[in-house]
Amino acid sequence: MSSIARIALNRPLRRLFDYRIPEGLSLAPGQRVQIPFGRQQATGLVVDTNVQPPEGITIKPVSAAAEDWPALPPETFRLLSWASDYYQHPLGECLFTALPTALRRGRPAKEKPVLLWIATGSPDTLPTNARKQKALLRWLIESPDGVSEKEISRAGYTRAQIKALQDKQLIEAVTRNTGHQTTSSPETNQRTPQLSPAQQEAASQLAHPSEGFGASLLYGITGSGKTELYLHYLKTNLEAEQQALVLVPEINLTPQTVARFRHYFGDRIVVWHSALNDGERLSTWLKIRNGEPVILIGTRSAVLLPFTKLNAIIVDEEHDSSYKQGEGFRYSARDMAVYRAHLNACPVILGSATPSLESYHNAQQQKYQLIRLEERAGNALPPTISLLDIRSRPLEGGMSQPALDAIRKTIDSGQQALVFVNRRGFAPIMMCFDCGHMVECPRCDTRLTYHRRDRAMRCHHCDYQAAATEHCPKCESDAFKPVGQGTERTEDILAATLPDTPIVRVDRDSTQRKGSIQKILDTVNTGKPCVLVGTQMLAKGHDFPGVTLVVVVNADGGLFSVDFRAPEQLLQTLLQVSGRAGRGQMPGKVMVQTCHSDHPLLQTLCKGRYLDMADQLLAERETGQFPPFRAMAIFRAEADTMEQGLQLLDSIKPLTQAPGIDVWGPLPALIARRADRHRSQLILNADNRKRLNILLRDICNHLDQRKLPGNVKWMIDVDPQETG
Repeated sequence: MSSIARIALNRPLRRLFDYRIPEGLSLAPGQRVQIPFGRQQATGLVVDTNVQPPEGITIKPVSAAAEDWPALPPETFRLLSWASDYYQHPLGECLFTALPTALRRGRPAKEKPVLLWIATGSPDTLPTNARKQKALLRWLIESPDGVSEKEISRAGYTRAQIKALQDKQLIEAVTRNTGHQTTSSPETNQRTPQLSPAQQEAASQLAHPSEGFGASLLYGITGSGKTELYLHYLKTNLEAEQQALVLVPEINLTPQTVARFRHYFGDRIVVWHSALNDGERLSTWLKIRNGEPVILIGTRSAVLLPFTKLNAIIVDEEHDSSYKQGEGFRYSARDMAVYRAHLNACPVILGSATPSLESYHNAQQQKYQLIRLEERAGNALPPTISLLDIRSRPLEGGMSQPALDAIRKTIDSGQQALVFVNRRGFAPIMMCFDCGHMVECPRCDTRLTYHRRDRAMRCHHCDYQAAATEHCPKCESDAFKPVGQGTERTEDILAATLPDTPIVRVDRDSTQRKGSIQKILDTVNTGKPCVLVGTQMLAKGHDFPGVTLVVVVNADGGLFSVDFRAPEQLLQTLLQVSGRAGRGQMPGKVMVQTCHSDHPLLQTLCKGRYLDMADQLLAERETGQFPPFRAMAIFRAEADTMEQGLQLLDSIKPLTQAPGIDVWGPLPALIARRADRHRSQLILNADNRKRLNILLRDICNHLDQRKLPGNVKWMIDVDPQETG
């Protein structure tokens, strides 16, 4: 009797498909196959090969195996299978997330050969006036491995010059694979970071890879040298043939981190982030799957890749909310990194100056080892934090006069300043001071943000855009003015106040082009006086030795939010951005503008002891019975009308009734309408995670079997980062 394989497809379906394995074909879980699916051929991944065939049904055969080896090795396959069950997402989509786009589309798992030009003759045979041809030929002689036509064109040579040399048989084209074996040079092998006594003490507490799985929470204050510790750990503990994974929260952090790691590990360092093209992704994926001894620096999805010799995992800025995927397969890369380390029997280090309350709670429960690094590297001291009450003070673009004076004094001293504004654009609101009209997004329950550079009104939720006008669109009044502040407006105020000083804006608008963040970092790293103006991008791990002053324009946003995580996120952001000050030889100072200088949270912030604040917040969470003391999941609905979404959630509410589970809602989301879709949610808060998981699985299966209107969608978010 023929064997049956159970196959997963890259479809949003919570079911698998059975196919007959033809004689002579051997398959294993995680292997890519081609199968007939309807009238098409589809790419699938084998889930199981020990399947009992159903009686009385003719089963189609697998067409072919894409490779004779599994694309997903056993640990990766188990990781994604676990994630599918934990996050209640279809298995097929979870498994395919670990494949680069080329392999999802069924293309061969090998790099596409590139055409390279090599020299076969001497420039002496060329006439004297053929200067460009001679120069090109000399270059090719100096590059015996060959040069691609793209590189030749980038260097200023034309296709006609290439053809002329080819016709004279002075060059020829060869095809070669772009990949090369990853190695470390003797020079990089000899480099090891020098640690301070405090760093050495912390390093001595980290588990060795030979000890198997162990999770360490490295609490290192800003500027304490956590990156040096990571480098030293990998340098002294990672064998030459082993792999390591270093997760960073943002693509914009990658260039700075990669440069520091390459200094010590050379071309053993490879990267993984959303800006890579399909060819680059496939090349990196193959290196990892083939077991090359790479150290991968990557953003969230790097944790899903098919490592075969993984021996250490580092999660930098482990508190960062961008580790949680916000749509589709809503996994937490930080939590999956811990489970992956468990499967691979290797250590995982979670590093942060402001650890998440979940990780800190795990350390208190002794599930993680807490390692403290509370001294700044070198002679640097932690910055002093002061509150600047702006009630009754006149503001210019959100900036008070004392803040502007402090910035001017910093620049006059030859130092750099950083201004943190957590809103991009020129102003969050355009309002008519005659009739009170404010311009709202026609597709969302939010107001449009004014971007003066582009003379545009933009929605930061659905990307709707309209031209800005000088008159009120409702009453035609001239009293139509921007209200509030964004990065553009602050930039303009500073440029007018300091006309001879470079003002460098860092937000999602100014860093869209490839390489733009690196240019900005290069400008700042010259050390010349300048003012950085930016959003949360500036709070994430950047090292600016010349910055001695940080001004936070408005710290009050998270004090009164409906989201129970808001106070934690406010403290993390403020301490992270404060940590950019005084990392060099000069002491740092932080000024926090607020209308609530007497608020206990901000008063505690000035003392700068994050773990004391974390203890206080954990006590509040325990009183309110919020995560991490209970498990949470949210069912979200989107529909053309609010009534349709609420009806769907109302219909499943009876299924949520179980001991130890509290249910809140259904109720509209904080932004109830987004991109013309009405959003509602049902929140489940449980005292037993396993019981909640079983309940969620039953509800998801129930919803899958129902025939819902095409305009009604639902999704589930386990361990949500946002409850609004």
